[in-house]
This record gives sequence, structure tokens and C-alpha cells, in this order.
Amino acid sequence: MKKTATPIPADEKERLIRLADLDIDYSQHHEGLQHLARLAAAVTGTSMSMINLIDSLTQWTISNYGLDIQQLMREDSVCQYTIMAEDSLEVGDLSQDERFQNKDFVVQAPLVRYYYGIPLRTSAGTAVGALCVMDQKSRHLEPEKVEMLKIIADEVVTRLKTLRMVESLKNRLVESRQSQKKVAHDIRGPLGGIIGLAKIISDLGEANEIGEVIEFMHLIQNSGKSVLDMAEEILGRSEDTNVPGLNGKKERTVFNLAVLREKVVTLYGPQARQKQIDMSVSTSGLTENIPFTGSKLLQIAGNLISNAIKFTPTDGHLEVDLNLIIDPSKPVLKITVLDTGLGMAPETIEAILSGGATSSNGTEGEQGYGFGLALVKHLVESLNGHIDVFSRPGRGTRFEVVIPQNIYGT
Repeated sequence: MKKTATPIPADEKERLIRLADLDIDYSQHHEGLQHLARLAAAVTGTSMSMINLIDSLTQWTISNYGLDIQQLMREDSVCQYTIMAEDSLEVGDLSQDERFQNKDFVVQAPLVRYYYGIPLRTSAGTAVGALCVMDQKSRHLEPEKVEMLKIIADEVVTRLKTLRMVESLKNRLVESRQSQKKVAHDIRGPLGGIIGLAKIISDLGEANEIGEVIEFMHLIQNSGKSVLDMAEEILGRSEDTNVPGLNGKKERTVFNLAVLREKVVTLYGPQARQKQIDMSVSTSGLTENIPFTGSKLLQIAGNLISNAIKFTPTDGHLEVDLNLIIDPSKPVLKITVLDTGLGMAPETIEAILSGGATSSNGTEGEQGYGFGLALVKHLVESLNGHIDVFSRPGRGTRFEVVIPQNIYGT
């Protein structure tokens, strides 16, 4: 069946960046939003409601009522039109609208007919998703119910920001505890040396030779300087806060490879299975339980994997490797995504790396929106990392992302 091309928001790249800033874990069913989804259906008298966030290729349902769904291809959604609406989008009967009349949820259970959606906008006015209510019969929402729905939509955005802040504070607490352990370990050595040297001088008393005392004092001075350097480093860290609004910096998320692998499989495994693509996700066993900074990693890995699925034909293969490399100078996370898809010409790779890539349809006609890889490049570079692309037409593609990490000892 021919897919209907849909318009792309004029601010699509900025929209995706603002969504990435929320750093939402789509694999978690956010219980804090469940009552808002239920409330939306209750105040409008509809049987179904959803809170959806829309990235470059996927609509993620982070909470719902009356409809069990976690994700949907963006091109198959109604909310992709809502995020472009000035105020809201109402469709009285989806079965009579050529954009939606052949969608699975219209022609099959739950046989949705009515839809009303309101964009979920950030404080800057960027639409990152939609709150929508649906029903199995046609209807029309009265103005007072629309106003209540808009209030609920505003509350959803507030809750998303609050959830992100809470996660940030929890992660800072974990980091603080890890730092305390490291500080205690690091300071114990030089302090022990100072105490030991002082005891030697004290025990010898008048028997001390002036030359030995001077040598001991040099050693004490060096040990004391080590403690002072550590103290200054700690003070510097405490001033480098990561709570939004204090220093303009973004929050950090503590991850490990095992957790990242589980989330990748949960989120993108269904997309691969739907297209009958064999997807494997591996980690470096020796380092998979070491905690590290995980900001934006799901957005980076997810966009690469979705893109690989899009350009890999049915019965193809997709390999994802997550590797934490403990380099003495600077630990790095390496994400490798290898597919057996269509591959790319050198000029296409150059366009991706220069940020000027355009989109094309996938192997099954999946619509391209043109900003997924541009977003990945933006996010990787914002984390002081780099991305490499290796590909040949008809031979598949390998993306390699390397991002410096902060490691937290256990």
C-alpha cells in the first residue's frame, strides 16, 4: 500500500533537539503521568487517551488509558499532524479522512473513529509530542472540555520537566556518594604518609639528624600538597553543578552497559521484529556493570538503530555493540551499529558528517524525515564525542560513535 507523504515541521531539527533535552527514557511507563491520561479521557467523555512523544521516526506512548500501545511508526500516527497544528487537531471520523482511513487502528480493533489532539509544547513553544483523546464513535468536543484538555496538556509538560529534574537530582546523589568513596580512598594515602613521617620525627626526638628532618619535611610537604590539590579539585567539582538553571549546564544520567543494552532491546527490538530483522545487542563483559555518565545515550543509540532498521531489508541483520573502553587518559563509550542494508555512497557519508544530509524512504517505503542523523551528530558533538560512518552501496553501513565518559567507582 502506498504511504502518504506528510509535511515536516519547519522547526523539525530544533524540535528534536528540545525533545532530546528532556532525555526521556521511553522504556519506562511513567506512573506520574498515568492519572493525567485517565483524567483526559474522563473530562472529555472518551474511551481512550494517550500521551505521545514523537522523535525522528517513532511515536512513543509514555502513558495511556483504554489502549495498550507503547510505540508506533511516526508515519502511521495521527499525532504527527497534531505537532504541526497551531492550536489543536480534531478529526470527527478517521474512517472518512483519506490520511487515516486505512490505518490499522481504524480498520481493525479498536476501530478508532474520533480523535482530538493538543500539541505538547515546551516553554519556547516547540511541540515535542501530543496529548490526544480518541473514541470508537464520532463526536465533537465542547469548548469547555477543550479548555480542560489544554490545562491537562500543560500539566503533562510540567510533569515531564519535573521528572527530568528528579532524575537529575537522584543521579547527582549517586555521583556524590561515589565521589565520597573515591575521595576517602585517595586522601587516605597521603594523610597516612604525613602521619607516619611525623611519628618518625617525634619518636626520634633529639636523635634526629637535621638533614633527615629536612628530607622528612619535604616528603610531608609533598603529601600535604597532594591533599590540597585534591581539595581544590573537589571544590571545583562542587561548583560545576549540573542542575538546569544554576549554571546553564545540563543534567547527567548514571548508566551502565547492562542497563543500556536492556533499554535498547526493549525499545527497538519490536521495530526489528516487525520488519523481520535479526537484531543482536552485545556489551563488553568486563565493563558492563561499571557506572558512567549516560546523558542522551538512548537518543543517540536509538536514532542510529531506527535508521539502520529503516534501510535494512526484511530478513536482514543488525548488530549493535556497546563497549566501555577504560583508557588511562580518558574512558570512552563506543557505540557501533552495523547493518546489512542499502549502504551509502561517499558523497552521502560526507553530507551526514557535514550536517547537510537529506532523507530518503526506507526499504519498505518508510517515510524519511531527514533529521535523525543530523540530531545524532549534534548530540554526539555536544558531548565532545565524534561519529564515523563506513559504508558502500549494497554492502551495508557501520556507524561508530565515541563519547568520553565519567566513570564512577563502586
